[in-house]
Amino acid sequence: MISGSLNVVIIKQFLSYCSTLAFLCLLFASCEGDISTINEQIIKQDVNRERAEDVTIIYSTEGQTKAKLFAKTFVTRSDMKPSYVEMKDGLRVDFFDAALNVTSTLTAKYGRYFQEKGNILVQDSVEVKNNKNETLHTEELVWNEKIQKFYSDKFVKVVTPTQIIFGDGLEANQDFTQYQIKNVKGTIAVDKNQVPRMD
Repeated sequence: MISGSLNVVIIKQFLSYCSTLAFLCLLFASCEGDISTINEQIIKQDVNRERAEDVTIIYSTEGQTKAKLFAKTFVTRSDMKPSYVEMKDGLRVDFFDAALNVTSTLTAKYGRYFQEKGNILVQDSVEVKNNKNETLHTEELVWNEKIQKFYSDKFVKVVTPTQIIFGDGLEANQDFTQYQIKNVKGTIAVDKNQVPRMD
């Protein structure tokens, strides 16, 4: 009697074990496609996101250096359409004249380089300073390396030795010596002695 009861308990435990095992097999079988898809995405993500640190890129035309871009990190995003290189940790671009003197410097906390179109989109605390002690402040700016011009349709502030100009958008040449502010909101005259240093 005791033996019979024990056998029933063992059989029940065995059936319970089998049903659990069968359930797990079905679960893994049904998830197999999902797991392989996840693995493929991870592999694809690794392939499409190459990373480099402390990068310097030199832009030149006809053997003449026009600009140097410095970035702490470069991450390629070939999985995006269009593909781009992402600079999440800040960047600086120095622009040069024919004698390789720095004529202007651009800094920003974030950037994307679209190689096909030759555009660099910069965002977050964007500043462009030229050697005439003029500074552009904005939150977004595009630099086109092919035509060597800056563009923005965002709010801009330009600080010069004599005035501060506000507007919605801007177009400027590469060395920032010539610029056109769109939809000027106002101009404030500044005493030379009151202009903050841009060091």
